[in-house]
Amino acid sequence: MISTFTVFIDANVFFGARLRSLVLYMAQSKMFRARWTDKVHEEWMRNVADKRNIDISRLEKIKACMDSSVLNCLVTGYEGLEASFELPDPDDRHILAAAVKTRADMILTFNDRDFPKHVVEPLGIEICHPDDFLLDQFGISEELFIAYVREDFQHYKAPPLTFDRYIEDLRKAGVPKTAKLIEELRVLIEPE
Repeated sequence: MISTFTVFIDANVFFGARLRSLVLYMAQSKMFRARWTDKVHEEWMRNVADKRNIDISRLEKIKACMDSSVLNCLVTGYEGLEASFELPDPDDRHILAAAVKTRADMILTFNDRDFPKHVVEPLGIEICHPDDFLLDQFGISEELFIAYVREDFQHYKAPPLTFDRYIEDLRKAGVPKTAKLIEELRVLIEPE
């Protein structure tokens, strides 16, 4: 199943490593097309480097892996559209401009208040919280959701990650309903 449903992902979704990883695994499922920009990369990388004291060169490697793991993920040529939009935070205009440029159906963000309905609805763009989005992915295909959560969880090998820590990290990343769902699906996800 290859979907044409396009989701533009805001930088705040990529801040937490666990959530970033899960969203990227889901993007590889072809249940939706994931898009972002180099400016989104710059923002999440700067914030992670500053707040988590991680060297930017380590984050550059993650950025390269992200871009190579999701086909056609980078949106370019949107800069001329930025001035067209009035948003509460002018720094978010690039998000909306890139979403319009790539014909996104949705912007995935923790900051729904930064994208007022009266601005985005006429553009045919929905604003969605990551927790709700991930639960929607489960609703679309329980089988694919479980398979990609399993892949995401099991890829943590060096060092290994406990299932409880995985769940707790997702809660801390701001997706508590998804964490609860995954916890309920433990028997289908955690290896025996």
